[in-house]
Amino acid sequence: MINDMNNKDNASRPKLVEKKYLLPFILITSLFALWGFANDITNPMVAAFQTLMELPASEAALVQFAFYGGYATMAVPAALFIRRYSYKAGIILGLALYGVGAFLFIPAAHYQAFSFFCVSLYILTFGLAFLETTANPLILSLGAKETSTQRLNLAQAFNPMGSLSGMAIASFVVLPQLLSDKRDAAGEVLFHGLSEAEKANIRLHDLDLIRNPYVAIGIVVVLVMLVIAVTKIPRTQNLEVKTDNEATLFRLWNNRIYRYGVVAQVFYVAAQIMVWTFIIQYADNLGLDKATAQTYNICAMVMFLCSRFITTLLMKYFNSRLLLAVFGVGATFATLGAIAIVGMGGLYCLVAISFFMSLMFPTIYGIALENVDDNDTTLGAAFLVMAIVGGALMPPLQGAVIDLGSVCGLPAVNFSFVLPMICFIVVASYGYYCSRKG
Repeated sequence: MINDMNNKDNASRPKLVEKKYLLPFILITSLFALWGFANDITNPMVAAFQTLMELPASEAALVQFAFYGGYATMAVPAALFIRRYSYKAGIILGLALYGVGAFLFIPAAHYQAFSFFCVSLYILTFGLAFLETTANPLILSLGAKETSTQRLNLAQAFNPMGSLSGMAIASFVVLPQLLSDKRDAAGEVLFHGLSEAEKANIRLHDLDLIRNPYVAIGIVVVLVMLVIAVTKIPRTQNLEVKTDNEATLFRLWNNRIYRYGVVAQVFYVAAQIMVWTFIIQYADNLGLDKATAQTYNICAMVMFLCSRFITTLLMKYFNSRLLLAVFGVGATFATLGAIAIVGMGGLYCLVAISFFMSLMFPTIYGIALENVDDNDTTLGAAFLVMAIVGGALMPPLQGAVIDLGSVCGLPAVNFSFVLPMICFIVVASYGYYCSRKG
């Protein structure tokens, strides 16, 4: 009898991905890997530019300001475009902008201008803003609402696969070959003691190295764009209904779980980018070179990827809101370890944070949109993507703390992780609040 009840329960449970949506689901999920690649090949470039262009950490972090500033600029225009046309049109335009930004690395490397690289990344992330504003709500809509958050967690699990590819190329192809990171027996960088002529030759070599992966991914992006252009993507949004943007904004603002979700997303993305960007500076303070430091970033991403599949499974048995609160607390304590422990133990704590971060972005996203009207989803998704601006605002602030050298008797790079710890407290509080609200 118990078996019969279990069978009935399984039969009545909606499928995670219905057969009719399987091909579109696979194609749209591939986009998550594409923007993961761009995100995580860019993070270690902050440290590379810092040495190569002889910049303070706060100025080198402008790479992240440009990268995530593109999301803030283009997320809402992307949503308005998608509302007027379709998800498919938004994806194609997003891929086109992604490709343009990637190919702009060719003249940026030629002119050896840090500002040109920042502009290239800014345009590239116009495309990522279109893709994220489109792909996330489209994945939510490809099936039953009861399984939408779990489905988005599954799709988001392929994001770190792209991230791992970007990290691997940075770690094994770009960073080990950077002439600007050669060190003496004491671990000091030799580049700063060279003549200007020698530095100019090294910059030419290293900037070409940095350029090449972006040009390669630009070619891949163009090919994916052509495949999606000839593939039928379901029109899950109702374009016949005339939407009032002002009324949508009013409804979104009065939805507390959505409104607080946008705030939580700002803090989460800020924490994620700080943890993954400054792990190299953290390891550098322990005497590790950039290539070795990047291997710890890869370990963190492997942990992130494994945890995302684990949490997708856990969501079959546990409430996603409660899981968010528990993982927020876990990330807070791991960050505290990275602050307080000066040495390899602190670096291990910094790597462990990624296990707890794994479910945060898609879960905040899914919870925030759970009770949003279908006609408001596109614009609601735009503000959740726009929340990625947290990744633009906080890293330069952390870089400024790192530039201080020492704070409260701790190395400044250790103390700087107080900022992501505060962010994780906000995320945990959001999960707790939402679980209390049922």
